[in-house]
Amino acid sequence: MGLLEVCKSVVVYLAAVLPTYDYSSQHGLSPWPHSAPGSSGGKHYPKFPAPNGPDSDDEFVCKYPALGKDWSSCSTPDDRQCWLKSTDGSVYDIHTDYDAEWPVSGVTREYYIEIENKTINADGIDNTGGKVVNGSYPGPWIKACWGDLIKVTVKNKLQHNGTTIHWHGFRQLNSTEMDGVNGVTQCPIAPQETFTYTFRATQYGTSWYHSHYSLQYADGVLGPITVFGPSSANYDEGRDPIIVTDWNHRSAFQDWQRELVPKPSFPKMNSVLINGQGNFAGAFERNKFSMSVKKARKYLLRIINTSVDTTYIFSIDNHNLTVMSTDFVPIEPYNTSHIVVGIGQRYHVVLDATPIDNGALSPEGNYWIRAIAADGCKGFEEGNEPDERQGVLRYNATSTGVPTSFRDSGEAFRTKCRDEHFHKLHPIVKWDVTPFELSSLPAEDSRWDVGKVEHKERPEKGDKFYWWALGANPLWLNFSDPTLLNLDSAAWKDDYVVVSKEGNANTWVYLVITGPPGLMGVPNGANRSFFPVAHPMHLHGHDFALLAQGNNFHDLEKPGGVKLKFDNPPRRDVVLLPTGGYVVIAFKADNPGSWLFHCHIPWHASSGLALQILERQEDLKAMMTEERLAETVRGCAKWDEWVSKPENHYNPKGPFQDDSGI
Repeated sequence: MGLLEVCKSVVVYLAAVLPTYDYSSQHGLSPWPHSAPGSSGGKHYPKFPAPNGPDSDDEFVCKYPALGKDWSSCSTPDDRQCWLKSTDGSVYDIHTDYDAEWPVSGVTREYYIEIENKTINADGIDNTGGKVVNGSYPGPWIKACWGDLIKVTVKNKLQHNGTTIHWHGFRQLNSTEMDGVNGVTQCPIAPQETFTYTFRATQYGTSWYHSHYSLQYADGVLGPITVFGPSSANYDEGRDPIIVTDWNHRSAFQDWQRELVPKPSFPKMNSVLINGQGNFAGAFERNKFSMSVKKARKYLLRIINTSVDTTYIFSIDNHNLTVMSTDFVPIEPYNTSHIVVGIGQRYHVVLDATPIDNGALSPEGNYWIRAIAADGCKGFEEGNEPDERQGVLRYNATSTGVPTSFRDSGEAFRTKCRDEHFHKLHPIVKWDVTPFELSSLPAEDSRWDVGKVEHKERPEKGDKFYWWALGANPLWLNFSDPTLLNLDSAAWKDDYVVVSKEGNANTWVYLVITGPPGLMGVPNGANRSFFPVAHPMHLHGHDFALLAQGNNFHDLEKPGGVKLKFDNPPRRDVVLLPTGGYVVIAFKADNPGSWLFHCHIPWHASSGLALQILERQEDLKAMMTEERLAETVRGCAKWDEWVSKPENHYNPKGPFQDDSGI
């Protein structure tokens, strides 16, 4: 897929066709010839192909006109840790503290995308409720280089939905208004209207963009995004993103109605897809996702889990993987036969294309790529449990043979729901967290128990639906009244679940999230019930330090029962709250904003399992000038105009909003 790179004002339409299983099949525009206005380097500055791979049909070029002639590229197959170096010895590399420093390229990557309704046939069965980005599921691959400015204009062409686009995992340093959360940072984009997101790529790695409007991403509004930068392990070629997801044949909005009854029948998924391609119970005679390699070469794989309800164990038969980043955090590389990828999580791994002889080498050089749905973190229709063999690695690109390989069945290969092990993840750029005692934390704004709360007024009066919640109040946002337009408030509605955190850039914020096991469906006081369920928890606006993660909730009640890691703990932006367990996280209050913290299972987020961290409200208020909020205010006026007309609603006689809004 060719995408247009611009310096200032040229817009790209990212076009694609269904089915999309290979990003090289997507149509785009050729690079626009340009110079960099105002750059100090003239014609002489770092300019080099991004370390991508042969499966793309264009050469994406990183350019740094703002750095000038004294800088040059230093990324090579033998040294991927280096990115840019100067004649004076300065470098931007894997050891650069990207929280505080990044190369400002002088380049703007500007894109234009459209969200529209479209039937999606990803696995042989039509989903007539599909919603796509530029005609494609998944949406086009957005690319940038470390330090670029990213500018994306989104047009909503849906009939009955608003939309927003969230840039998952991006820190949005000093740009909270670009986070893309309706009811928090903006109003939804009204049908036939646009909103332009502009933010700096201060981090590097691979993530995804997705709608944050209700359950919309589950219907297809998502795509991959990569910021090219250094890596902690060497490789020869980079490959296009590998998006692993579960899939349904119905709109998620239809399935949500099954939840809105006193005794809900929980939604179930139908299939597993890789890059929008799957096979439902043999209904679709179509080649599986495949990837060809050359022996003895090393390949960077970019793995993303965009699921609704499934954690995966990803592996390739007869091959080891070298893990080198978790979410947007570069780590000390380690080798493994498989990785556990939770909802919303991303991994950069290196595949060494040298099959391991475990007594069952494939004579034709074909090996299964597996996406194993983890026990305890999946929900598929009974009788339709998907096959774990979801793709093929081929050493002969022309081969059509079926692999005969087997997966590792050793003790280390457990299929239980979990995260990658806490003790494997060692960030390259170290954090030292200020030590504290768990008992010293104020329970009212630091400890949050995940449970369910009865609410008789929602979505309609008299309903007896139990909503998921962090603490006593499930989140329920007003689409027309986002938090960012109410920064003069001294008090907040309980429904907004606003947790204020003050201080400065060196102040640590600590959160303890627990999943009390309880008994299924049995209230535990204060009209709350607790259920033994795992939750992938995602924080906007920050990476967080993972100080502790455990399976036994009762460890928190024992003196010394939880050992906290303060010296360079693991970091990421999505963590699994284990069934009946706990996580303890920490981050610095160095990014004023209103940041959502929520479960990434859409059914749970729609049910209210979220809160807002309002970080340094007065500083944020000073930042959010009239000029900066002009696009937000304009968008809200257009939204209010559209939503005020019942004929625009899918159900003009019912409530327009029937979930939390996220």
